[in-house]
Amino acid sequence: MSDQTIALRLAPASRDHRRGRLDFLQRLARNRLALVGAIIVVLFVVMSIFAPWLAPHDPNRQIAADALQSPSLRYPFGTDNVGRDSLSRVIFGARVSLFVGLTSMTLAAIVGVPLGLVAGYYGGWLDSLAMRAMDTLLAFPALLLAIFIVAVLGPSLNNAILAVGIIYIPAFARVTRANVLSLREKEFVEAERCLGASDRRVMARTVLPNCLSPLVVQFSLGVGFAMLVEAGLSFLGLGVQPPTPAWGQMVGLARNYITLAPWLITFPGVAIFLAVLAFNFLGDGLREATDPRLRGRRLAAGKGSA
Repeated sequence: MSDQTIALRLAPASRDHRRGRLDFLQRLARNRLALVGAIIVVLFVVMSIFAPWLAPHDPNRQIAADALQSPSLRYPFGTDNVGRDSLSRVIFGARVSLFVGLTSMTLAAIVGVPLGLVAGYYGGWLDSLAMRAMDTLLAFPALLLAIFIVAVLGPSLNNAILAVGIIYIPAFARVTRANVLSLREKEFVEAERCLGASDRRVMARTVLPNCLSPLVVQFSLGVGFAMLVEAGLSFLGLGVQPPTPAWGQMVGLARNYITLAPWLITFPGVAIFLAVLAFNFLGDGLREATDPRLRGRRLAAGKGSA
């Protein structure tokens, strides 16, 4: 086969791939909630990256004379019980929440995706053993399991990341396995096996790339979940330790002043709410853009209501 013939055969596939990516972006752009979520996520990312330049004050500087100041031009979010600027601490707290969310989901994906890939591809006793282990983890409430892990290992940022990553491994493993089970009997997978490709090559080059769309959706939804769990751990004093600013920790410290200084709990609480909501909006938008069945249901619902 000449190089010209190969190029002619690959050209339509390349165009279809580019067209598919363009259609995906267009479907995502038409989802208003996904756009809102994406904008909020970008704002939080920018805020965390440029925190040293955006924060008006040192987040850990204590000015006793300015303790429990209400919101003003000097302190737009007020100050806490030791005179620290709440706005600066909320801005720097975005770094911790995003870092925990992204790192813990990366850890969960590194363990869960290969586990689900191998279990779904080979099946048999290996599949049963892996899934029973995942079911065991899922049997425990997520937050209680995270509290147990951190209580055993000790409260710290790294242990909070490890705890959140462990409790989310089953989600990646089960999503990957479900997709692999539907892909391993497809014609293109069988064809590659018949051509002599090894199982490792088939899994890495053919099966896994076709599982990426649902995994990206799972990752986006998981980041919001991880941020919420981290906030819960920090609220209980098991996550990020003082004086490092974290939203959950700020809410936990502010509960003693909820009637005297309600702004202390309001602004970090709103930040947690917006961040989790944004990642959920983005994840739902990605899922709808990648799943034609969900798009069909939404269009049918829209026609029915009209």
